[in-house]
Amino acid sequence: MKKTLFLVLLTFSFLVISNICFFAEQGFAEETIKVMTFNLRYGTAMDGPNHWDKRKDILVELIRNYDPDLLGTQECLDFQAKYIAEQIPSYLCVGKGREKDGSGEQAAIFYKKDLWEVLDTKYFWISETPEEPGSKSWDTVCTRIVTWLKLKHKPSGKEILYINTHLDHKGEIARQKGAEIICERVKKEGENLPVIITGDFNAVGEKSEPWKIFMSNGFNDSWLKADEKIGPLTTWCGFKDPDSNSDYRIDWILYKGPYHPLRCETIVYNKNGKYPSDHFPVITVFKWGS
Repeated sequence: MKKTLFLVLLTFSFLVISNICFFAEQGFAEETIKVMTFNLRYGTAMDGPNHWDKRKDILVELIRNYDPDLLGTQECLDFQAKYIAEQIPSYLCVGKGREKDGSGEQAAIFYKKDLWEVLDTKYFWISETPEEPGSKSWDTVCTRIVTWLKLKHKPSGKEILYINTHLDHKGEIARQKGAEIICERVKKEGENLPVIITGDFNAVGEKSEPWKIFMSNGFNDSWLKADEKIGPLTTWCGFKDPDSNSDYRIDWILYKGPYHPLRCETIVYNKNGKYPSDHFPVITVFKWGS
């Protein structure tokens, strides 16, 4: 019995390690890029046993193991961004607090400094006055910010736009307007570059208006288009194991342009039952087009 249990655990460990190694290997291929979206959960939230201090090292371990080339975060406060950057020095971070004084949540983007050069950085707000810091409109409960980077991929010389955001958790109109604002910006200022968008959209993929707005503006959903899908459909977990009956897929990696998603995974990762966040991160391996 003990021998059988040992073999089962050994096999499971091999599968987990193999899965992580797959993503690590993909990062070294010039023709592929790995993109992750990850709602970190506020580091100041009163989560008891799931407080930031009790899970931050698991979170860093996950990022280090999956090794994304680009990482878009949500609910990232300044001290959380600094901690991740200190622990994984291969990344540089671009982010700004969403409130008028620069405090609060950042839609921070981490990028591998040996792979990417930042050519341009923009921030705008999901409001009727998107250039006004801290502004909000419609039925928005919280101020919402968008981080926009124009990046040059050093190995290939190719340029892309990378956009990261976190749409409102209550305001249905605000979520729709947010999708519209981002799409309009891409049309006007996107320079016809390939685009990747990551975010916690607080809206279910395939069913919600924000998702439909992005699709009608030429974006694709990497989860639906990937050659291989791994993990549960739901991306919210509440620090618990995934619910196999839930379709609450609110964290997306969208793209427009000459990419082909080889693999997309909703990452279920814990240590001794402790999860790094109340969301599952999502990672997609894209193959570059011509």
